[in-house]
Order: sequence, then C-alpha cells, then structure tokens
Amino acid sequence: MIDQLEQWDKALFRIINGAHNGFGDFIMTWASDKFIWIPLYILLLYWLFKYNKNYGWMALSLGLLILISDQTASGLLKPWVARLRPCHDPEIMDWVHIPDGCGGRYGFASSHSSNMFALAFFCWFCLKDKLKYIWLLLPWAALIAYSRVYLGVHFPGDVIMGAIIGLLAAFISYHFFKKLSNHFKA
Repeated sequence: MIDQLEQWDKALFRIINGAHNGFGDFIMTWASDKFIWIPLYILLLYWLFKYNKNYGWMALSLGLLILISDQTASGLLKPWVARLRPCHDPEIMDWVHIPDGCGGRYGFASSHSSNMFALAFFCWFCLKDKLKYIWLLLPWAALIAYSRVYLGVHFPGDVIMGAIIGLLAAFISYHFFKKLSNHFKA
C-alpha cells in the first residue's frame, strides 16, 4: 500500500513539476518566497490584535501555533521519516525541474505548507465572523503548497501532510486561545 501511494505521489509530482515554463517559474518562485509575504503577515497580525483584545493570549497562541506547526514538520517528521526531496531522490533527480534551488535533504513534511496552512486556518478561525474575505487565506496557502511541488522541492504528499499539520496546529492554538480568553476575561 505504501509503495502504491509513493508511486501515485511521484506520478502526480511529475505532472505538476513537468508543467513548467518561464512565467510559471517566476510566479511560483515569487509565491514561495517567505519575505514577499511580510506585508500580509503584518496585516494579519494587525487584524488578529484589533479584533481580539486579549493581546497576551493572542501572542502566546501565535507562538504556540508556530511552534507546533514548524517543529512538527521540520524538527520531528523530516529527520524521523527521512524522505528525500524530489531534487535529492536518485530515482528522479535527473529530470526534476528546479528553478530556485533544492533546499535541505529531506522534505516530508513541507514546512512551508504546514506554516502557511496553520496561519491561514488560525486567522480564519479567529476572524471569520469579522472579516468577510478571510477565507481567501486558504487558497493562498494552497498556492504556496502547490508552488513547492512545482519548484521541485516537495512531493504532493509532503505538502498535503504539511496542510494537515497546519490545520491541527491552528485548531489546537485557536482552542488554547479561546479557553484562556474565556477563563481570564479582560
């Protein structure tokens, strides 16, 4: 069963990574750049603190969100599972299109995907009743996850697991925030 899943993962990777062109390389490299999104992160922080007056609990919850999301993907799963990135996989590395460098040796689970889905879901949980279009963060996170496969640094399964980790991190952190906020009313 695991072998079949890995074959499907590699087949889907070949389709996504093989559909490259100059414009797509530019857009996907741009989408994967952590620093390009800093203005959005600042705006999200502004909204989170504007609409949730328990500043200390919000800051603590965001810290918990990042800790769970990033450390589960990078600190725990990557060294434990030790699945090679496509660009390091000797079986396929010769044909992988890598327009922006390969990255570290292991790719399961995707930290980009985990962190972006964690942030997107957490903001959606916190702000869905206050901001009508906050749901657009979910396709934004999906674009970033897709870009990681397109750029040849993750298999689709890596980004799917990253999204699941992000959702779980957001769920835990949001409920942590709600419990503390309700318990210690300002």
